[in-house]
Amino acid sequence: MKKTAHIIVFGNEKGGSGKSTTAMHTAIALLRLGYRVGTLDLDARQGTLTRYLKKRFDYITRNRDHLPSPAHMAIERSNCESVGDQQAEEEAFLIMALEEFNHVCDFVVIDTPGTDSFLSRLAHSYADTLITPMNDSFIDLDLLADIDMKNHAVKGPSIYSKMVNDQRKIKRIRDGSEIDWIVMRNRVSHLNNNNNKIITKLLETISDLAGFRLAPGFGERVVFKELFLKGMTLLDLKEDIEGGLTMSQISARQEVRNLITTIKPELAKGYAKPPTISKKKTA
Repeated sequence: MKKTAHIIVFGNEKGGSGKSTTAMHTAIALLRLGYRVGTLDLDARQGTLTRYLKKRFDYITRNRDHLPSPAHMAIERSNCESVGDQQAEEEAFLIMALEEFNHVCDFVVIDTPGTDSFLSRLAHSYADTLITPMNDSFIDLDLLADIDMKNHAVKGPSIYSKMVNDQRKIKRIRDGSEIDWIVMRNRVSHLNNNNNKIITKLLETISDLAGFRLAPGFGERVVFKELFLKGMTLLDLKEDIEGGLTMSQISARQEVRNLITTIKPELAKGYAKPPTISKKKTA
């Protein structure tokens, strides 16, 4: 496959970490910077990203026609009888989707299931940038490393880190490039400072061992759930809300910007010219 688009995969073998919300905000942020973006949902059964975008398209139809939106595809898991045929079909569909996006996109944002699967592992192997959102808890930390909780020491990599390392090797052999792995801490609690300090220290240790960068994540905010129902992101609020944004919304928008700064899209595709967004017409 001749590669042109930069592929950003959101992966974590645990549900509820904020993958789809983060993927959606990343896609819209890149669009608003002027890049061409495609999104790919590999969790077609639950289809959180697909449903998020459908709500966005419905909102545009009802209210306006100027909200930037990505080209989107969803891939179902194969229903073939044999495992070999299932994997062959899923790989064919994924490569076909990436080929199509390569012609029209600067970035492809892929949302993967919160479980281990052949399709998810395959997508990881094509990642140029892998972003793993995790909740700020020892349960999520266990996905990255085997922790000695008595001494708060790292004993070794855990299942997900091992899987990422395997896909790194496959990518290196296939096209000679590396995966830039970013782990972001979502829903950081401000109530238990001792646990926060322990998790921070452990993540710094794990990042050196597993080879990932740390990024600030998104806080626990009701606005994310409210925006999902409209198909909107924090970056759309300026156009939707009369009277300005609340301090919480301003802080949340800055969290999105911080993530994009960490991704550094300009290093992959240069600086793009932000699109001119037309104003909503009034009667």
